[in-house]
Amino acid sequence: MPVEGVRVVAFDVFGTAVDWRTGVARAVAAAAARRGAAVDEWAFADAWRERYHPALGAVRSGRREWVNLDRLHRESLDELLDRFDVGELFDDRERRELVRSWHRLPPWPDVGPGLERLRADRTVAALSNGGYALLTTLAKHAGLPVDAVLSAELAGTYKPDPHVYRTAARLLDVRPDEMLLVAAHHWDIEGARAVGLRTAFLERPLEKGPHGLPDRAVDVTSDLAVTGFTELAEHLAPPAAA
Repeated sequence: MPVEGVRVVAFDVFGTAVDWRTGVARAVAAAAARRGAAVDEWAFADAWRERYHPALGAVRSGRREWVNLDRLHRESLDELLDRFDVGELFDDRERRELVRSWHRLPPWPDVGPGLERLRADRTVAALSNGGYALLTTLAKHAGLPVDAVLSAELAGTYKPDPHVYRTAARLLDVRPDEMLLVAAHHWDIEGARAVGLRTAFLERPLEKGPHGLPDRAVDVTSDLAVTGFTELAEHLAPPAAA
């Protein structure tokens, strides 16, 4: 992939940069232990994530007004606690803390070193469906070395709506083809490609757990496929002087 014109590396966050499943499951397990509830934390985390796309789709389609991801997560949480038959054990404070577990997710091991290398030559930005406050807190908690945080909230809709990617390029004052989107999800790659961004598919085989079915590079059309941010930095490194 020719990379001379890439000025901005924008990366997806949930699943691509941070391990949402482990972070959420740990928070659920801790909350359940405090409340004396019997909950399969892994199944709960998976079920919570499964409500992600339907909730975002309702906003993108205009079936409901704009609300940020914290609000959508809270609505999904309330439904799930009842589904898991533990709703009466969790008060409002505990529910708010569970929603904030999405603000405190652990990064994948390659993320910090890889982003630091990428920042040496290019602007690096998080581009996520997370709310602006959520992403700011998460970037600090996970130690994500970024130059900018770009939330879908700034566009008033959610990826893969084209407006999110175009807004990101406009705010960073680059053409779409000067921005590279890095993501572990085919729908994000496809959305970025549709508006002219360059793309790098990053494989996260454990995003959905040891028995999950994550997206695979072989099934995704992108300019580049990598296994981590350190490998991406190697691909994008300027050529060595002769």
